[in-house]
Amino acid sequence: MEIPLQAQVECTDGVCGQSEYVLIDPLLDRVTNLVIKETASDVEYIVPVDVISATIAKTIQLRCSKADLEKMQRFVKTEYIEETIPDRDFMLAGGMYGMGSYYYMPYVSPEITVQVPNEVLQIPPGELAVRRGTRIEATDGYVGKVDELVINAKNGHITYLVMREGHLWGQKDVIIPLSALGESHADTQTVFLKIDKAQVESLPTFPIHRLWS
Repeated sequence: MEIPLQAQVECTDGVCGQSEYVLIDPLLDRVTNLVIKETASDVEYIVPVDVISATIAKTIQLRCSKADLEKMQRFVKTEYIEETIPDRDFMLAGGMYGMGSYYYMPYVSPEITVQVPNEVLQIPPGELAVRRGTRIEATDGYVGKVDELVINAKNGHITYLVMREGHLWGQKDVIIPLSALGESHADTQTVFLKIDKAQVESLPTFPIHRLWS
């Protein structure tokens, strides 16, 4: 089963959104979840990979309704953190100059504490979020970007990463087998390989079955 990224997603009761990320467990080399951005609200939801029923013609079909989707965990959580900043209103009112009389003594302007929104991606500990365009690094540098993933539909394990555009070898598809994946770091937006650029170039370019080809 291929999981196209930035593809249309359909629930059992109609089109619901677009695929944005897949979440990968780097230790098990297994896709755990798909992140779907809902069309109506732009809210992103984490959808377990076993909810996918099929991928057909650049479309991912789910075995859940739109209402079920809206009950799933959100991918982006907004947290508020406190931040101390200078009191701008006081500064504009002439506080630095004592309402017209200049202060020669050291002056410290008043500060206020505000609540600043901070968006946090809800990536499970130890996992990596991969989206279309995620950077791929060989042992000796950049080689391209992820276009899609091919996974085993029975167990969710990754079998191939596919680079179709934006890589070093022109127009041909570059199909990277599971055995070439190196140790990934969940705190980066990069997929690392354990082979170098020359080895990537020498990978066999056999066609993979695409239902929409």
